[in-house]
Amino acid sequence: MTNGLDMDYVRGVVKAALDEDGAFRDVTTLSLVPPEQLGRGVFLAKEPGVVCGVPVAQAAFAAIDPSVRMTALRQDGQFVEAGGVIAEVDGALASILSAERVALNFMQRLGGTATLTRALVDVVAGTNARVVDTRKTTPGLRALEKYAVRVGGGASHRSDLASGVLLKDNHIALVGSVREAVRRARANAPHVLRVVVEVDDLAQLDEALEAGAEGILLDNFQARDMTEAVKRVRERRPQVVIEASGGVTLDRIHEISKTGVDVVSIGSITHSARAVDFSCEIRPTDGARERDA
Repeated sequence: MTNGLDMDYVRGVVKAALDEDGAFRDVTTLSLVPPEQLGRGVFLAKEPGVVCGVPVAQAAFAAIDPSVRMTALRQDGQFVEAGGVIAEVDGALASILSAERVALNFMQRLGGTATLTRALVDVVAGTNARVVDTRKTTPGLRALEKYAVRVGGGASHRSDLASGVLLKDNHIALVGSVREAVRRARANAPHVLRVVVEVDDLAQLDEALEAGAEGILLDNFQARDMTEAVKRVRERRPQVVIEASGGVTLDRIHEISKTGVDVVSIGSITHSARAVDFSCEIRPTDGARERDA
């Protein structure tokens, strides 16, 4: 494990990305660059953002050529200003050229998620609310995207369908009521898992509390109704965890956090975060030119 990442998983994801990019048969580089030529790449921030994905980028270069060395000047979670140097990579110039796009793709996308998460976390600072992710992730990349949320200061929601009981509107509709859904979950799900119910209005909230739900998800509530929902939960079942979700934006999260909810879950931090603009400038090294001479 590295910083909460399973590196066996990372190497598998990176290998798939390199295969997709044809990085092991880079015909342009193979046509132009002699294998003995050495070079250096410098990872630069073209805009401010939170660094994320350095271990993933390192894995990309190592997969192409274990002799290539990527040295991080900023670690995951650190903020970098525009023009700042994030990392340097040294080794065979052809290997650097073949791996740099995959390395950059991971760092840009994960950095975007970490940067957006940090902005949201900063807005709710001083309140009781925690920013968490959702399952709205890129297939196959969930562990990386949830890692980026943690790097940005957020927290992880359930990792998958097997790790938590969340009764959503479709489940409730299928069994007929919130009360029946909670009853079946309590009877059949592992007893160590908390039963959380998604509610659409205050009437469903009351039913969920009466049924014994241990967590409440307020779905697309307006701030006024959210405040009332928090009041009812705190008066009747203060131990219940209250989550707000749906339509959460940077402009709205402060208002949401001030209602007293415990958790704010946000799908956009993984499915819609804009990639941060990082680049890699690659040059041959002086030593390589001397060798060629």
